[in-house]
Amino acid sequence: MKAEYINPFLEAGQMVLSMVCGVEPKFGKVYIRNSPFSADDLIIIIGITGKIKGQVHFLLSKENAKAIASFMMGGMEVKDLDEIAISAIGEIGNMIMGNTSTIYAQKGLKIDITPPTIVLGEKIEISNKAPAIAVPVNLDRFGSMDIVIAAVEQE
Repeated sequence: MKAEYINPFLEAGQMVLSMVCGVEPKFGKVYIRNSPFSADDLIIIIGITGKIKGQVHFLLSKENAKAIASFMMGGMEVKDLDEIAISAIGEIGNMIMGNTSTIYAQKGLKIDITPPTIVLGEKIEISNKAPAIAVPVNLDRFGSMDIVIAAVEQE
């Protein structure tokens, strides 16, 4: 996938994560994640159709997800990833992808996204047909997450 297609995800991630988490996200070195690959405890999955087709995965640990959900809910302690906390975490992925769609539209490229699906578990294995490009993100006091873009350009 072309770098010009990856940059809107990073731009949107920077904007949303700094606003929602109150930290300045730091992106690590982009790398290819071979399929299948293992994931952390929680995955936000959002499908993409249009100029590019595939999925975006936001991978983070349950502890980091609880800390972020707590911050999003005004500091209320989140002991378990209940329905409200999971909804809050899913909304981060939804906001990033919504902003990504807007950035694409401003460039004259149309993409549509699916509602977020949240997967919880241990030793989750993900298999994609499309090559997966991963970007580690340091979220300061909230730990880290990976943004994995598994998509291909459509003709």
